[in-house]
Amino acid sequence: MALASIGNSEFDRDTAITSRTPEATGDQGHQGSAVHDAHIHEGWTLLGAANGGYLLAITARALADTLPHSDPFTVTAHYLSVTRPGPAVIRSSTVHRRRSLSTGQASLFQTAEDGTEVERLRVLATYGDLDALSDDVRTTAKPPGIPPREHCFAAGDGEGFGAAEIVARLDMRLDPATAGWVTGGPAGRGEMRGWFDFADGRDPDPFSLLLAADALPPTTFDLGMVGWVPTVELTVHVRRRPAPGPLRVAVVTRNLAGGFLEEDAEIWDSEDRLVAQSRQLARLLNGPSGA
Repeated sequence: MALASIGNSEFDRDTAITSRTPEATGDQGHQGSAVHDAHIHEGWTLLGAANGGYLLAITARALADTLPHSDPFTVTAHYLSVTRPGPAVIRSSTVHRRRSLSTGQASLFQTAEDGTEVERLRVLATYGDLDALSDDVRTTAKPPGIPPREHCFAAGDGEGFGAAEIVARLDMRLDPATAGWVTGGPAGRGEMRGWFDFADGRDPDPFSLLLAADALPPTTFDLGMVGWVPTVELTVHVRRRPAPGPLRVAVVTRNLAGGFLEEDAEIWDSEDRLVAQSRQLARLLNGPSGA
């Protein structure tokens, strides 16, 4: 069986967008505003709510189709209400453009039962050309020390999280040092590390990095607090175009207070390059609601 490829995979099909009205003007149709239709697929949900990284990837595709640059550099999303499987509309517009960077905003909407349109998330992002970046790298960051994949726990083995629909779409292997919650002995450090890959073998690209930033089990599991942890705000910085092969993701929280926590993540590719960084604010709840 042939492996999936970028542009021909479940992730690509389930994040596909369709331009509804070509309202853009100038620069070969890449300036101004645009409206895209999308469909939120059930396979990328947790307890019936769509994963935040998956939603970010869909909205980022709409912005790539609206702006003159195609690669997300920094993307910030505020999640306003729970997104359920079904039709969605994305309205995007150009905020500012320069030769090497362009900035846009986009909102994803769904129609409520009473027929009103409800905004689910709002995104502000800056795009550029990752292939135009220089090769100069000066960093003190080091790849996370995760054991080989065959010595890690499959994410699907985790009680509760393993039943999430999104887990079947992915091949995630968790570092045993941060997967104690699987066997009933969380370490209490607020860390989560693991290998990230698509179940169908698709290689990573900039849009899949947005998903990877929000795909691992929440760090609260390592604190012995298993519950629903919806994202309030998520910012992802894409630093390089990832090399083919599985990614390594390391996430840590240092402060859980008042029911809210931050999660800082680093994403490394198969060539030991730091390809993305993210921070999110999340909330610890018992379960999803419509609010």
